[in-house]
Amino acid sequence: MKPAALPRGRWIPWVFVGGMLLVVVVNMVLVFFALTTFTGVTTGRAYDRGRTYNDVIEAASRQAALGWRADVQLRGGSVVVTVKDRDGGAVPGRLEGRLLRPLEGTTLPLDFAATATGSFRAETGARQPGQWDAVLRFLGPDGQALDIRQRMILP
Repeated sequence: MKPAALPRGRWIPWVFVGGMLLVVVVNMVLVFFALTTFTGVTTGRAYDRGRTYNDVIEAASRQAALGWRADVQLRGGSVVVTVKDRDGGAVPGRLEGRLLRPLEGTTLPLDFAATATGSFRAETGARQPGQWDAVLRFLGPDGQALDIRQRMILP
């Protein structure tokens, strides 16, 4: 006696099941990477900052009206800052700030000491080489403020 032949299309439903499983697995991989990688947001509270952009423009206008210029340099293991007025004279005041590594969010506080009127120096201390932002605030004699942001490459 001859055995009964299996139907030829028996594997067709399994192709549909396999295809659906493949779609589910690919979607799960995409969901994983969407939740665990860079969000694309580079500014915290971007919407709120965007709504107050006129305040940013006004602050920039106030700073431009002061006519102060800041020169930020890296010399050896120190950050050296010189603040001058529009006529090139030194501006007395106080400087505070930090070094910020934009890629990692690492922050190193800077302790500035005045070396002369309008000139300041701070040791950078232990830091990683690469890109850093000097985020500084200079407070002038009458309480006027100059915000300084300078990108630097540390060796």
